[in-house]
Amino acid sequence: MRKTIRITSLAVSAALLLCGCGNTPAPAADTSADTAAEETSAAPAEESTVNYGTMRDIPLKDLIAEMKTGWNLGNTLDAPDGETSWGNPVTTPEMIDMIAQAGFNVIRLPTTWSRHTATDGDYKVDEAWLARVHEIVDYAFANDMYVILNTHHETEWIRPATEELDSFMPRFEALWTQIAESFADYGDHLLFEGLNEPRIEGGKNEWNGGTKDGRAALNVLNKTFVDTVRATGGNNAKRALLITTFAAAVTDSALKDLELPEDDRVLVSLHAYTPYGFTYHPKADWEVYEFTEYVAADIDNLFSTIDKYLLSSGRQVIITEYGSQSKSRPVTEERIDDENVKWVTYYLGKAKEYGVPCVWWDNNCYYGSGERFGLFDRANLKWYVPQVVEAIGNVYK
Repeated sequence: MRKTIRITSLAVSAALLLCGCGNTPAPAADTSADTAAEETSAAPAEESTVNYGTMRDIPLKDLIAEMKTGWNLGNTLDAPDGETSWGNPVTTPEMIDMIAQAGFNVIRLPTTWSRHTATDGDYKVDEAWLARVHEIVDYAFANDMYVILNTHHETEWIRPATEELDSFMPRFEALWTQIAESFADYGDHLLFEGLNEPRIEGGKNEWNGGTKDGRAALNVLNKTFVDTVRATGGNNAKRALLITTFAAAVTDSALKDLELPEDDRVLVSLHAYTPYGFTYHPKADWEVYEFTEYVAADIDNLFSTIDKYLLSSGRQVIITEYGSQSKSRPVTEERIDDENVKWVTYYLGKAKEYGVPCVWWDNNCYYGSGERFGLFDRANLKWYVPQVVEAIGNVYK
C-alpha cells in the first residue's frame, strides 16, 4: 500500500520522526546525528556468537504454522540514505528484545540496497551496510524470532515491464546472489522476500494489479529471484522464499495472473490494509472511524479471496504488511484507538483461522499528521498503544 513521506515535529524525545514509508525523497534535515549513527554502524562487526539454527527438513506449512504474529522495523533499513536518515533512532538489541517479549515471533526487516550497491561492474554491496544488516538480523535470532529480509524501495530501478527487464536483470541477480551467499549459514528462521510492492510508479492501475504486461514481467522477476537464490546452494536450496503479486495487491487481476513456481519452499507475500477507509486516515468523506459489520465483511472478503486463489490449492501466504493508523475524530481530535483493538482482534482472528501470519507495519509514528502506524516508541522503549499490542497477543494465546 502506498505510504507517503512527511516530516512531522513530535513531542517524543524532542526528535524528528518520519511518518510513512515513502516513495519520494525525504526533505533535507540536520544529519549530524545520522552521520554519527552511520559511523557507528560502519564499524567492523564482531564475530557473532548467535546460534543460526539449522535448515530443518519440515513441510513449509509446518514452518509457517510456527510463525504467530509479526512486526515490521519500518522506516529504518529501508530509508535509502541509511538507517537513521528518516528520523528513526539506531536499532538496538534492547528494542528487538522488547518486541519479542511482547509476543511477536516474526520480524520483517524492510531493507533498501540501491544506494549501498555499485551500479555497474559486479554490483558489489557495501560491506559495512551488509554487516549492519547482519547485526540486526542477529538481534532477532538471539530472541529465536523468524526474520523476513527483503529488497525494499527499489522501484526506481526494478520496473516490471517486459521491455525494461534486460536493462536491470544483471544487477537484480547480482544483488540477490550476494545477499543469499552472505546469509547462507542461517537456518530456516530466516526467509527471503524478493520484492516489495513491485510496480511502475505512476503507471496504469499501479496499486490494484497493474497491466497484463506488468504482471507478466513480474512473473519473470519472481522466477529469477527464486532461481538465483537456489543457485547459491547450501541452506538456500531449501530456504523459504516469498514472491508477490503486482504491488503486493490482493485483487482478482493481480492474483489470477501470478505464476507460482514448482517449488515447495515458495510462498506468497501480500499487503492488506483492509478496509482502506478504516485503516488509513485519508480525511475524506468516505473514511470510517468505527469498527462495524461492514468493516468485518471487507475483512471476510479479503481472506476469502486469498483462499480462492492460493490457500485452497495448498499455497502458503504471509501478509507481510497490515495495520491501522491511530485514529482521532475530526474536529475534536479525540483518540479512538479502542476501535483499532476491535479491528485487529477481528482481522487477526480471521487470519489465524486461515493459517496466515500477519506482520504489522510500524513506522514509529504515532503523533502528528502523517501515517500513524506506530505501536512501539523506540526512543523510550515503551508502547504507544499497549491495548492494541495486548489485543494482538491475545489472539495467539
